[in-house]
Amino acid sequence: MSTLEDHSTLHNLRKDSAILKNASKILVANRGEIPIRIFRSAHELSLHTVAIYSHEDRLSMHRLKADEAYVIGKRGQFSPVQAYLAIDEIINIAKRHKVDMIHPGYGFLSENAEFARKVEANGMIWIGPSGDVIDSVGDKVSARNLANQCNVPIVPGTPGPIESVEEANEFVEKYGFPVIIKAAFGGGGRGMRVVREGDDLADAFNRATSEAKAAFGNGTCFIERFLDKPKHIEVQLLADNYGNVVHLFERDCSVQRRHQKVVEIAPAKSLPVEVRDAILTDAVKLAKTANYRNAGTAEFLVDDQNRHYFIEINPRIQVEHTITEEITGIDIRFCYPM
Repeated sequence: MSTLEDHSTLHNLRKDSAILKNASKILVANRGEIPIRIFRSAHELSLHTVAIYSHEDRLSMHRLKADEAYVIGKRGQFSPVQAYLAIDEIINIAKRHKVDMIHPGYGFLSENAEFARKVEANGMIWIGPSGDVIDSVGDKVSARNLANQCNVPIVPGTPGPIESVEEANEFVEKYGFPVIIKAAFGGGGRGMRVVREGDDLADAFNRATSEAKAAFGNGTCFIERFLDKPKHIEVQLLADNYGNVVHLFERDCSVQRRHQKVVEIAPAKSLPVEVRDAILTDAVKLAKTANYRNAGTAEFLVDDQNRHYFIEINPRIQVEHTITEEITGIDIRFCYPM
């Protein structure tokens, strides 16, 4: 680590060249490669960077790449994962060290509306969508409601969470098999079960809700018609504080294993022009309707008849954003909400 004298000299060198005059110090509430990449962008903007780390991560590279680094809590107070979920402790570190901005990265607290609100309530800039927007798009049920508001097509599904196997049976009687049971909160393929004709619907429902509760702390699930082997298309979005939204084209992430993306192609190679244009238009429409701010991703499925269906908005930067940076030359990892 650098000495305090080195930090002072560094701060003086940067302050006159800073692009964001009223905000010069950024904390990244995350670990691993994403803070390192954000720090790199921040240094290009002459910003002072702050890392946080659990005791177990005290030798991690992200700690060493920042201008300052602070351990979260006392030794043994948090588990290695819980440390990065300790909202009040992270806020206190930021306040103690006069941080101006907090970037959540992806994972951990990146989709936590409470964290976003507390950052702003303590006078700091939250680099991400507002807490209200996270609430409005952060779970799949709310996202379906948003799509209905702006007449964007969605896969037939329950209008809200289902509470029992009986409700799941009613849906199947109306729409038939196959169906997919999905966790309303979360992703990464957890809390998801595909049910085909002859499968045990009750067992799939119980397993999905149990897995969702264990993984995300919320067992809420919904059910929708399952599209077999669709194209999975995601649209990278950027939005400012004034209602302006642009897309950075699309990525095809159809190659997956257990609902986890394995290969990303940008732009998508097999979409007809009219389908691509419709998807990009609908993605921008969704973001504007939600009053979205900062970077986000709208995700769609395209069936074998080239009909597209909206499935969700991820209100954060995604692991896959780097391929869009490659084709556009735009640094998505640090999108300051101007």
